[in-house]
Amino acid sequence: MVLPFVALLGTIALAPLLCPDWWSRHYPKVALSLGATTLAYYLFVLRAYERVLLGGGEYVSFIVLIGSLYVVSGGIHLHVRGEATPRANTLFLLLGALLANVFGTTGASMLLIRPWIRMNKYRITAHHIVFFIFIVSNVGGCLTPIGDPPLFLGYLKGIPFWWVAEHCWPIWAVGVGFLLALFYALDARNYRRAPRAVRERLAEPPDQWRCEGLGNLAYLLVILVAVFISRPLFLREALMLGAAAGSWLTTRPRIHAANHFDFRPIQEVAILFIGIFATMMPALDWLQHNASRIGAPAPAVFYWSSGILSSLLDNAPTYLSFLSAAFGLFVDPEIIDKVQQLVQQSGAGLAALTGPQAEAIGNTYAALQKYHAAHLAAGQVRAEEIEVAFLLGNTAYNNYLLAISIGAVFFGANTYIGNGPNFMVKIIADQQKVKTPGFLGFIFKYTLPCMGPMLLLIWLLFFRG
Repeated sequence: MVLPFVALLGTIALAPLLCPDWWSRHYPKVALSLGATTLAYYLFVLRAYERVLLGGGEYVSFIVLIGSLYVVSGGIHLHVRGEATPRANTLFLLLGALLANVFGTTGASMLLIRPWIRMNKYRITAHHIVFFIFIVSNVGGCLTPIGDPPLFLGYLKGIPFWWVAEHCWPIWAVGVGFLLALFYALDARNYRRAPRAVRERLAEPPDQWRCEGLGNLAYLLVILVAVFISRPLFLREALMLGAAAGSWLTTRPRIHAANHFDFRPIQEVAILFIGIFATMMPALDWLQHNASRIGAPAPAVFYWSSGILSSLLDNAPTYLSFLSAAFGLFVDPEIIDKVQQLVQQSGAGLAALTGPQAEAIGNTYAALQKYHAAHLAAGQVRAEEIEVAFLLGNTAYNNYLLAISIGAVFFGANTYIGNGPNFMVKIIADQQKVKTPGFLGFIFKYTLPCMGPMLLLIWLLFFRG
């Protein structure tokens, strides 16, 4: 039953390259039919109704966040001015890396890619698009669960919102700093090739720097607040949908027209991810139940494995797969059962714990008190939240969560198919007649010589031990 998942991801990876016209017409049939095959197995053979409902709830939360950020960012239009010097371009990409944690990599990419092309119009080339994908569409968004879809899925599983920023910021600083320095060197060389007379004649006039649609920042604030709401069920999603509807109805049509805004990109993402979320259930369940067979790998194994697969497949399901593997490898079901008993007893008996598991149980319960105090007080802690609390509370396992997170987010930049915004940025660049590398050119001309050294540096500094 893992075969529909493999077939869907393989088709997503290859069909746009081998038969783009066929894929653009028939991708809904492919995704929905493969997803329906797996759902039928879970519903009518396994009768695993609760598992299907859990996966469905995660899909709704995921696509509502991505869609609402996409709509709100589409209501903000940036006009750029002045000459796009290497310094100005580098600062723009740094701003994009920061905004990716607020708007999400999808929202920030859609907000900034057209201004980025306009401000570099007289010397725009492939490296401008590729480094935009590297920094804004991927690496920059690793500080919050809003930033990149894999991290939001981890948040839904119980990883605390601010834990990501607290533990990822040094890696973010190294990764973004490395790529910005490399971009500056490449862009400075490109800049010097353009004659000064051409630069002065074609640069944007100085009165074109302004932002329209700032009222949408209020809707963005609603989405950010809603992320922290988990009770009652689907209130978070209702607030996000309300913010998206408000943005769509109150944004002036000319702003949407200036952004070339339409719903086709998010529609494609929504349809494909219905299939992905459905078909990946057997893969996730198999990993969790069989992970113990692979021994006790170091965090570096998770970093490289989750990263390489995130380069070739979509990084969101890859992240979930390796998170499930970590649960299966390191989380003792007996400890989870005992912690659940403590939750039902409001912690009574915690002080009386003895035996070799006492410390692990105490650390897990302490993590629940720190990160999920409200759920703990209500006695409504999910098993997945306890599993995450076990990994967080017992610090020997923290680096595994970090390795999975960084591997999925950073390596998602390595191909056009690693992360959703990558291909969307390429499509917009192609529409604007900007030269972009092909699938293999992207990998051999930019990923290997540019991303490769950065990813190796991250391994040496943070995961080698």
